[in-house]
Amino acid sequence: MKYLSILLFAAFTANLAIGQTISREKLIYYTQEWKGERFEDGRPKVSDDLLKRALNISIEEAWGYLRNRGYHNQFEGNWKTINNKPMVGRALTAQYMPNRPELAERMKNDGHKAGRIGAPNSWPIDMLQEGDIYIADSYGKIIDGTLIGDNLGNAIYAKSKNGVIFNGSLRDLEGLEKIEGFNAFVRGWDPSYIQEMMLMGLNTPIQIGRATILPGDVILAKREGIIAIPAHLAEATIINAEFVALRDQFGIQRLKEGKYTPGQIDTQWTDAIKKDFLKWLDANPNLLPMSRKELDEFMKDRSW
Repeated sequence: MKYLSILLFAAFTANLAIGQTISREKLIYYTQEWKGERFEDGRPKVSDDLLKRALNISIEEAWGYLRNRGYHNQFEGNWKTINNKPMVGRALTAQYMPNRPELAERMKNDGHKAGRIGAPNSWPIDMLQEGDIYIADSYGKIIDGTLIGDNLGNAIYAKSKNGVIFNGSLRDLEGLEKIEGFNAFVRGWDPSYIQEMMLMGLNTPIQIGRATILPGDVILAKREGIIAIPAHLAEATIINAEFVALRDQFGIQRLKEGKYTPGQIDTQWTDAIKKDFLKWLDANPNLLPMSRKELDEFMKDRSW
């Protein structure tokens, strides 16, 4: 029975690989720095708790932390949105290209052999898990480049409880606006429907403007733009941003109180200010987005 289960799982993962352009094993290889839980498709599964915390950090703090670690190509701006509400989730990626008939037909046949149903632009939606963000490169196409309308938008939200980020366009804006909790970051809106496009990559590395995005990245989308946080750096990026926010909150409060000068706060803190900050943390435990144990561990290696 155990042997049969192994065979069935192997068959499942082999089929899954046909419907994508890279295998589960290759995706694990690409994201090998991640040591935690994964989805069946191979994507890193950053915890729901970290996703909730990420929603409250700033784009600038995340960008600065990643840049200091050699990740210079994680941000892309200049989006149009349904509303100004921020959005965070795990990346489920798709790559679209201009249509080439014989190639599109073979990609579609491969997908159908792997058990996928319907049109290829519905396949990424079928794969969505709660907490995912469907993010696609559709090469900035607006007219005849609308990847979804309100029908698919409802399906996306039902599965992911999230929205979409498309380097392309959408249709049915009025209908999409009615989906409570749904948001979209896109290049434009158009009443046309998708034509002369083919799905070439599913759960693959993609380019969105000047950002390179891997499946499973934590995507933080705010008014300034979107930033892709590598899964293995998500926890460190988030706690660093949270710490800086606490520092800023403390500093602003003390400046308003007149206890310190701007020059004292905006430079390397003295031991006296550090001690004051630690007392302030003790007096305001409700302000901590992380546990005090996590914060204490983080501060051991912090240069302030």
